[in-house]
Amino acid sequence: MKVYNFPLRAQSPYRWLSSVVCRRRLQCFLYEHKEADLWWRTLHCWYRNMGNLLKVLTCTDLEQEPNFFLDFENAQPTDAEREVWEQVDVVLKDAKAVLDELQAYKGAGQEIREAIQNPNDEVLQEQAWAAVVPLVGKLKKFYQFSQRLEAALHSLLGALTSESYNDPTQHLEREQALAKQFAEILHFTLRFDELKMTNPAIQNDFSYYRRTLSRMRINNVPADGENEVNNELANRISLFYADATPMLKALSDGTTKFVSENKNLPIENTTDCLSTMASVCKVMLETPEYRSRFTSEETVSFCLRVMVGVIILYDYVHPVGAFAKSSKIDMKGCIKVLKDQPPNSVEGLLNALRYTTKHLNDESTNKTIKSMLQ
Repeated sequence: MKVYNFPLRAQSPYRWLSSVVCRRRLQCFLYEHKEADLWWRTLHCWYRNMGNLLKVLTCTDLEQEPNFFLDFENAQPTDAEREVWEQVDVVLKDAKAVLDELQAYKGAGQEIREAIQNPNDEVLQEQAWAAVVPLVGKLKKFYQFSQRLEAALHSLLGALTSESYNDPTQHLEREQALAKQFAEILHFTLRFDELKMTNPAIQNDFSYYRRTLSRMRINNVPADGENEVNNELANRISLFYADATPMLKALSDGTTKFVSENKNLPIENTTDCLSTMASVCKVMLETPEYRSRFTSEETVSFCLRVMVGVIILYDYVHPVGAFAKSSKIDMKGCIKVLKDQPPNSVEGLLNALRYTTKHLNDESTNKTIKSMLQ
């Protein structure tokens, strides 16, 4: 019998089996000793299974990111989704009109300045008041829409966190029309706040309205505009616009309220839904195969806004936030995706992560993440 010297001690069996020379030796050995085939199969199977076991033992949640295409462009409701979808659709149909009105909002800066500079000129006072009152009506409309949006969000969260499926990935994959509506709410929210932050006339107009209304009451002057916004409502609206990102604040408070009102529902159902949505957006943006399926570049911007929106909501709702080591969101990966885009297109989104999140500046936040957002 011819003896073959297998160098098992010189290197690991796995490396030895992968070498061309040793494979040829083994082929010769098996040809002359067919009974050794069982030994070969057993050894190969053992190493293969050990490799799989090591992968499982060393795998983290972040390495098991949901890997499916969420069709933000064409998803249509199934029969099971239709009732909630129709409720939310009524709200979303008005969202575009709200954005259009906000984008066209010019303010009454000129009239207000002239009225302040000439306090004894009654004509200028009346002109300023006449200019401000309809604008305050619009601001009231935007505030009331935030309440409708919060109610729509509650309906979607109720559907997407229910026990009808085992995990949030199944919810988002099988209820794509509802997931799309959830994404549209987040997209609207960030867009609204971007427009609001770049328009100081909004707060200036409302501040002038409140000051003038107060002065009219003191002087017992009839105020036609009070029918539009009374004092109690004016206080609530003022608090709404005092926030840098009012619509996002409304949604964050609404999500927190949803969790607190549904005590029978584990908080993980909500936070896992948010983290899964963030992961799906990140995977679609960084995977060429998925990204090539977008028919419009606007869908890329849409996906980026949604990713940032759910990160912020997660950071408010989760007890330790999105930036902690235990977070189920790959923050480094998400920030990298943002920074891989043209700088001018994502600076607002990066600022949203820098300035509107709750836990970024916690001591537990990874220094690498903080430096990536500097």
